Amino acid sequence: MEKEANGLKNQKLNTNKLKCVLGFSDEETLKLDFDNVSFRTAKYWCQRACRQFHLEGFIILKSSPNHYHAVFNKPMLSWDDNMKYVAWVCLWTKYRRLTEWLIMQLIKKCSTLRISPKGDKPMPRVVYRYGRQDKKIKEFLDFRNKIKRIYRNLLKLQSNTTKDMSVETIKNHECYVQT
Repeated sequence: MEKEANGLKNQKLNTNKLKCVLGFSDEETLKLDFDNVSFRTAKYWCQRACRQFHLEGFIILKSSPNHYHAVFNKPMLSWDDNMKYVAWVCLWTKYRRLTEWLIMQLIKKCSTLRISPKGDKPMPRVVYRYGRQDKKIKEFLDFRNKIKRIYRNLLKLQSNTTKDMSVETIKNHECYVQT
């Protein structure tokens, strides 16, 4: 018999993965999501934006083959400035996937990058660092480390319970997961 909890049906969770995606969202950190581009191309556009807007530094994370995330160090003064810089990169690169990502961020009114694994994609890992890393990059990496610990704890919790663990069971352990 299946029960519904908050509109979600109980589901079996994969024994080695969680059916949730955890990410970093805010309005003050300039982030870019490059899909279907080479590392060299992502690095070029990050360096160009960093020089153009005096962004102090950036990191590039590899989220899957030919998919990269970028996080810049300088805090943005406003959401409008943040999106203006992303739009500048979109206009110059003419990358449809980056433009689609920009539109989604504008709809949500905050930008988000994935931190946890997603399906067959691994947890994004840092593959390049450039310039200063003491402001928004430090904040992002600190948050990322917290999420990684939470994710590992959820995996342990999952392995310590039955394979039929449900959303309801997770709630009883004070962990909320939306599938």
